[in-house]
Amino acid sequence: MDKQAILVEPTERLKAQYLDFYKEWVASGEDIVPWVVEMDPSDFPAMLQILRNNAEGVNIPAGFVASSTYWLVTPEEKVVGAVNIRHQLTERLRTSGGHIGYGIVPSARRKGYAKLMLKLALGRAKALGILQALVVCDAVNTGSERTIRANGGVPEEPFIEPDGNVILRFWIEP
Repeated sequence: MDKQAILVEPTERLKAQYLDFYKEWVASGEDIVPWVVEMDPSDFPAMLQILRNNAEGVNIPAGFVASSTYWLVTPEEKVVGAVNIRHQLTERLRTSGGHIGYGIVPSARRKGYAKLMLKLALGRAKALGILQALVVCDAVNTGSERTIRANGGVPEEPFIEPDGNVILRFWIEP
């Protein structure tokens, strides 16, 4: 990572770059994180409106909370990651979701983008009034665990899901 990537709000201007990001992730067959990247972008303006509504707390589906989404964009305007910051926590988010969900497209991993994106997202979380951010990852996701710890994550008791999956939970002061 020669130059610094930045977080940007989702925008029509980056439609082609986002679609490349989305298509690569879908083609990889991997789980897509954060959940907002799973949204079908075929009606791009409608997708952007949903993301704006989520950030403003408008028309939030039952069981969800207001959340702000940002894309990590390189100086060459390639979308390499996405992060979703939940403005508050439900009981489910306290155990297995956390305040911040993030993901880097497979081709851009192991280049420092996740660490940078989480650092930038923590700044955005602080601006939202989140003074202690819960960030979680599956215990098998050692890359994400390293990213969280590198950003000051202090471990808390793990959560074991009904299927036996272990969720590591960390608190970070933005």
